[in-house]
Amino acid sequence: MKKEPKQSSGLPLIIIGAVLVAALLGGYYLYSSSRSPSSNTNINRPANAANAAANRAATAPLGATPPNMMGSPTASVTIEEFADFQCGACASVHPVIKEITSTYGNRIRFIFRNYPLAIPGHEQAYEAATAAEAAGMQDRAKFWAMQNLLLENQQTWSKNPNYRSIWEGYAQQIGLDVERFKADMAGEAAKKRVNDDMARARGLGIDSTPTVLVNGKNIPLQSLTVPILRQVIDTEIQNAVKTAPANGSAAPATGTAPSAGSAANANAAK
Repeated sequence: MKKEPKQSSGLPLIIIGAVLVAALLGGYYLYSSSRSPSSNTNINRPANAANAAANRAATAPLGATPPNMMGSPTASVTIEEFADFQCGACASVHPVIKEITSTYGNRIRFIFRNYPLAIPGHEQAYEAATAAEAAGMQDRAKFWAMQNLLLENQQTWSKNPNYRSIWEGYAQQIGLDVERFKADMAGEAAKKRVNDDMARARGLGIDSTPTVLVNGKNIPLQSLTVPILRQVIDTEIQNAVKTAPANGSAAPATGTAPSAGSAANANAAK
């Protein structure tokens, strides 16, 4: 008698398949679980960054007081620039800032902060900041005249070993007492104003120049153009108008306290 071939049962294959499906489902669950916290972290990161920036702004030092300011101390839009007189990008952005301050006048409050960087190629940056402050100590409007000359002529004095003589020429050009200018540039009062601005920059977490804040919002370097800045400023003005009935009169937008007499800088020469 011929032996019939033994038929194999399909049960083991069914069990193996069920185990594989269960393993795949379990693996997917573990993968999804491991990804969820990361996803939540990414979602919350912008809010956390905004909160950190707000906390820094609330606790940062005020900077030099009174600040070097143009415009109205009660304007709804505050533009705060942190710059280094030997920074090439700062010199490039300078005409943009001049056009913005000229266009908006008392509709904005513009504050210039000294932030000389201790890096190669910027060996005269701190002294240049004290030169601008020394000019302002004779006449607040003269700060802007000296600031303008230093930035517009950056290539002229920056690499010149006789840079101090060049600055003295600028001082004479804008009508300063040159001997007093030299004394004030070396004095502690001018240095303190520079140091106070630097302390504010560090308190805000600023690590490069130029850094421009519009109502506390950092505008990227590539966006520091007249059209983009006008768009940002106009939006801030419109937002202030919308909220004015609920909030009353507009208040300064940053932690920098306005100072008596600082509005005189509004008509300063550029």
